[in-house]
Amino acid sequence: MNIGSQILILEVPIESFFGKTTIYPVLLKDEDGLTLIDTGMLGQLELLRKAIADVGEDINHLRRIILTHQDIDHIGNVHALLDLLPNTALLAHKDDIPYMTGERPFVKLTPERINQMDTVFKQQAEDMIRRLPDLRFAHILKDGEQLPYGGGIQIIHTPGHTPGHISLYVPAQKLLLAADELRVVEGELVGPAESATPDMPLALKSLDKLTVLDAEKVICYHGGFYDQNVKARLQVLSQERG
Repeated sequence: MNIGSQILILEVPIESFFGKTTIYPVLLKDEDGLTLIDTGMLGQLELLRKAIADVGEDINHLRRIILTHQDIDHIGNVHALLDLLPNTALLAHKDDIPYMTGERPFVKLTPERINQMDTVFKQQAEDMIRRLPDLRFAHILKDGEQLPYGGGIQIIHTPGHTPGHISLYVPAQKLLLAADELRVVEGELVGPAESATPDMPLALKSLDKLTVLDAEKVICYHGGFYDQNVKARLQVLSQERG
């Protein structure tokens, strides 16, 4: 699905220790190439490559990767992508970068959780963690920062799900890229998953930053596209937190 000429929604079927599901990374298309927002689950580069091809693009035209946060289903293919395209620039918020470079242990991907994985996922997770110090970030994102990609995006720091979680707003399309701050569940826009959000009060407080946007469309990493009276729905979700 395309939104305008520069925003492409990817549909990536993935298998993980949670079972089978679909995630929705986003491509931003510019004259100098592509910007990928989040990379999908560990060991599933070919599924991501196919999803990019399905929207008529070539993974080899990738120039930047914006990582919205540290979770394994968002950064899982980052090393594989950099192995393929070593000049690709990485961007993320400063509060999650120390986790992505191994300076701090992941908030949710604990040793106990890794030990519960099957053999293949466990090995992939351990290999990823071993390589984290190799990651170099070309740009550290800041709350409110404006970037030119995809016709212009605004970085919105929405902590709670992780310390450095970000959402992105595309003013020209009145489009919110919510990452995991919002989800679409059974056709309805809802807040972050409590089971996967260590600081739920802070994540719900972060919703206030989204209610002031002139958003008419939302893409959620889990659930995909939503366009049913977005501003009103965001107000409801913000008020429900009390």
